[in-house]
Parts: sequence; structure tokens; C-alpha cells
Amino acid sequence: MKFTIYQNSRQGPRPYNQDRLAYSYSKDSLLLVLADGMGGHRHGEVAAQLAIKTLTDAFQRLAKPLLNSPAKFLTDHIQQVHDMIENVTQTENLVESPRTTIVVAVIQRGYLYCAHVGDSRLYHFRGNHLLYRTEDHSIVQSLYNKGMISKEEMATHPYRNKIYNCVGGETPPQIDLSDRIELAEGDTILLCTDGLWGCLSDKEIKDILNKNFDVTEATKTLMDAAEDAADEHGDNLSSICLLYT
Repeated sequence: MKFTIYQNSRQGPRPYNQDRLAYSYSKDSLLLVLADGMGGHRHGEVAAQLAIKTLTDAFQRLAKPLLNSPAKFLTDHIQQVHDMIENVTQTENLVESPRTTIVVAVIQRGYLYCAHVGDSRLYHFRGNHLLYRTEDHSIVQSLYNKGMISKEEMATHPYRNKIYNCVGGETPPQIDLSDRIELAEGDTILLCTDGLWGCLSDKEIKDILNKNFDVTEATKTLMDAAEDAADEHGDNLSSICLLYT
């Protein structure tokens, strides 16, 4: 398995950065994980960091050099993050449970496996085509799916930043596991928080990636474009970009 990868995170106009991200790999398997600690709740960065550490530690322990079941690995360990956040909330006597979104990908034997909770996204591009994108667990996405608002209204709706599903919180997460996807040489995988995709359309993201064959430059260009498009109410922004070769 050959790939080129680059990750970046920026604070944006927020007073601190609650995003966390990482990747890890063995001889035959690769993990990408990104979490956005929820700023509307206390200790969002605690939940995000716990998510990253739990997934990467488990991957390094179990990918010897392959995961037996990537799909089961993803669902089991996202649930484990939720359980660990509950334990931290109780042992530290926190007023409320820390919460985070999460999107995780495993690439193994030429296939992509993905799971997510919340509105951090994974994109899969092949050439100039968007083949797959995770669907946000957000109120506006739910309203759109029910035909109650248009795609254009989603971008300006007063609830556009509200999600109904997260890791941590009062109820167990609904873990959205995608079908496994066969990869081809030259495919690009992008994981990003809403601080990035909220400022750029899918087409703008696709065009930037398609014009930049170097993943480092592509990621930096994406981040620059998102920061330029954000206003004073912008968010932390983070991304991991991978070129499968």
C-alpha cells in the first residue's frame, strides 16, 4: 500500500482550538481519524483528544499488520470513546459530559472503510468526480431530507450549526458506517471539520484538490480558502488529505 498524506489544523478566529486529528499506519493498514470538540459544551477538547487517543492506541495494538474486521473496529471503538467520556464525566464530577464529532477511516487491502458521528466529513474523489461524501447528522440535513428546506436554504438556516448526534452526551451515538469502497490509484480522501467545509462548497473543494496534485499544497490551499471565506464567527478548521497511489 502506497500513499501520500498531509494533515493541518488551524485555530481560526476562535480563542482556542478544540479540533484533534491523527493518522497511524502499519505495514498493510492505515487509520485516519478527526474529531471536532463541541464548543457549545464544556471540555470539548477533552472529548476530541480522548477520541483520537483511543482510536490510534487501539489501531496500533490491533493492526498486526491488518485489522481482522475494519468495520467492527470502527463501530466498537467509537462506542468505546463514548463510554470513556461517560467515565471521565463521573470520575471528574464534570457539570456536563464533554462532546465531540468524529470521522474515522481505515484503508486496508485496497478498500476504504468509514464511520462517522456528527458533521465532520469524509470526501472521496476520483479525478474530477466526487464519488462519496458522508451525510451530516445535522438538523438542516434532516430538514432537507424531509423536503422541508432547499439545499440553498441549508447554508443560511439558523440551525445550520446544530447537530443531533455526537460522541459523549446523554444518549449513545448513532454510528454511521459506510459500505466499503474499492479504491483506485490516484483517488483522494479528505477528512475535514465543519470549519473547512462550512466555508467552501463541495465543488470548490473538488476544484482545489483537482488543481493541486501535491497533497500538502492542496491542503494548505483548502485551509487558506476556507479562512479567507470565513467571517469573524468562523470556526477551528482541520483536515487530513490522502492521495492513494
